[in-house]
Amino acid sequence: MNKWEQAQTWEESWHGNCINSFHEEEKQLVYAEKMGLIRTPTPKTPYNFDLQGKSILDIGGGECSLLLKCVNYSNAMVVDPLMSKYPEWVISRYNTANIKTLTSKGEDIKIEDSFDECWIYNVLEHCENPEKVIKNALRLGNIVRAFEWINTTTNIGHIHSLTEENLNKWFGGEGKVEDINKNGAVGTAWYGIFKGRHYAVSKR
Repeated sequence: MNKWEQAQTWEESWHGNCINSFHEEEKQLVYAEKMGLIRTPTPKTPYNFDLQGKSILDIGGGECSLLLKCVNYSNAMVVDPLMSKYPEWVISRYNTANIKTLTSKGEDIKIEDSFDECWIYNVLEHCENPEKVIKNALRLGNIVRAFEWINTTTNIGHIHSLTEENLNKWFGGEGKVEDINKNGAVGTAWYGIFKGRHYAVSKR
């Protein structure tokens, strides 16, 4: 197996039965804030995001995509290379929420339709070719919201150490860099909102 395949084997083992994802989800609230998503609390939950009819593609959202905390989307899809490896209840939950799923590497997405937004958060250090994933996101999204950790160490599950310089180059714009320690999300983060290929023809 190559490094990426070994990383996926490790990742699948790490997620296990996917039952207790609280720690990952509390970190996601930090990612969402930095990506410019605005919470719209309801009497039922303060952790609710109204997407106002937009279509969303989440690349690498895994078993508990941020989309599960969202309402009012016109079209939603989560792409993840391990999607078919997760327990059946994970797919059933996405189906119940009217969120489509696709088992695919971010580098190999074959979708032709565009989306109002594409989201990438805490994903690229896991990918085989981060630049190619970003190109797909910019191809598919009117805008791309991104949050990634930079200047990290590599290991069996995190095969890239991302840098501000490379991310700015690959996204074609400047992200913000910030040291974060909140909700268990700790490190130096790079994040921003970027224009995709379809931005000029977006109706939103």
